Amino acid sequence: MTALDIVVMAAGKGTRMKSRIPKVLQRLAGRALLLHVLGQAARLAPRRVVVVTGHGAPEVEAACARSMGVEGYFDHQFELQCVRQEPQLGTGHAVQQAAPLLADDGLVLVLSGDVPLTQADTLRALVAAAQGERLALLTVTLPDPTGYGRIVRAADGSVQRIVEHKDASAAERALDEIYSGIMAVPARLLKGWLARLSNDNAQREYYLTDVVAMAVQDGVPVVAHCISDALQVAGVNSPAQLAALERAHQARQAQALMEQGVRLADPARFDLRDDAYSGTPAELRCAQDVEIDVGCIFTGRVELGEGVQIGAHCHISNARIAAGAVIHPYTHIAGEQAGVDVGPGALVGPFARLRPGAQLGPQVHIGNFVEVKNSTLAEGAKANHLAYLGDASVGARVNYGAGSITANYDGANKHRTVLEADVHVGSNCVLVAPVTVGAGATVGGGSTIAKDVPAGALSVARGRQVNIPGWQRPVKQAKA
Repeated sequence: MTALDIVVMAAGKGTRMKSRIPKVLQRLAGRALLLHVLGQAARLAPRRVVVVTGHGAPEVEAACARSMGVEGYFDHQFELQCVRQEPQLGTGHAVQQAAPLLADDGLVLVLSGDVPLTQADTLRALVAAAQGERLALLTVTLPDPTGYGRIVRAADGSVQRIVEHKDASAAERALDEIYSGIMAVPARLLKGWLARLSNDNAQREYYLTDVVAMAVQDGVPVVAHCISDALQVAGVNSPAQLAALERAHQARQAQALMEQGVRLADPARFDLRDDAYSGTPAELRCAQDVEIDVGCIFTGRVELGEGVQIGAHCHISNARIAAGAVIHPYTHIAGEQAGVDVGPGALVGPFARLRPGAQLGPQVHIGNFVEVKNSTLAEGAKANHLAYLGDASVGARVNYGAGSITANYDGANKHRTVLEADVHVGSNCVLVAPVTVGAGATVGGGSTIAKDVPAGALSVARGRQVNIPGWQRPVKQAKA
């Protein structure tokens, strides 16, 4: 098999994005456009990938380096190199910058860094069409090809040339097959054609598409792999296009989940994205009979067990939610690197927050406005209202009262609170860590507990109540 080298053009400014962020670093489903392209490229197991940078080169190159440093981010490892195109003088000029890094024995696949949704199977078919010795173009048929360059074929079906819309005749404008900007070509042929490119045109740029006519002139077969799925070759040039592509991409992800049996209340109000905090790629695994209500956002790797119900407008990232659990509306679960585990039959929310390291056992209840961070809750434990559990180990059947908190941070270090099985903590308590409340103990409401509580004991730590009979409230003074 011919070795595969990939060139990704990522030098453009993207003026219409009206953003300080380089266009190829704009995000689709939580991932930079360029990293979508590199992800699909990696699935082809290339020998080398050369990214041509220009506008915002330091930022683009840094993003590439970071992605290569995240284990498991790409399906296959490959050699990544960046070259700069300064100034930017057209697509042909961009590939010229990469040419010195391309070995003559390879096949070159040219991709665009702002075309994020081309599938690996499509690229494999294009590479196969090149057969190691032909120029292969990825083309697409459009209901309305206005503005795009048309593919002009000979009677035998071979590609003769690409004609730009403004230069096309009426007959040529009637053609509905357009060039996507993606091609596969033997490196030894490509290098010769790149050397012959001219900028003798209105834009004074070097066009990569000119190699098509050169191939025909040299007797090299030019073939087209034509698809009908325009989404795979859709580029991004404006915020409106990015938003449209986001919704189209999310619709496809939603459709795939429903085909697996997931119940989505409204596929148009569903999002699955990479996790921006941990860099974890998007992956949602659902067992049988999972139900997801409207407006939910899933980021990173999320696993939903059998019969899990996700209420409306939840945001869940890097979490494992076991069978039968119910996540009520407006719950925020952010696992980041540490992850979050929700046990079978647990009830969470509404308006709850589970932070990294939260581990809920079976039948645990976490209610409205309760926050849990780096804490484990054993079977049947409950914190139903307005509470905080940070750096805590909570035993089975503990009842944790409304308004109670663990004071786990002393200004320099975190400390742990241990609540053994069957502890009852009253409302509005402060547990000053490190502290242990023994099994079956009770903490009276309003207490500040700074010392260990023995098993089975009642601990009350608050000032004595004082009642003053006949006390008169202050009276507001009349204004002069």
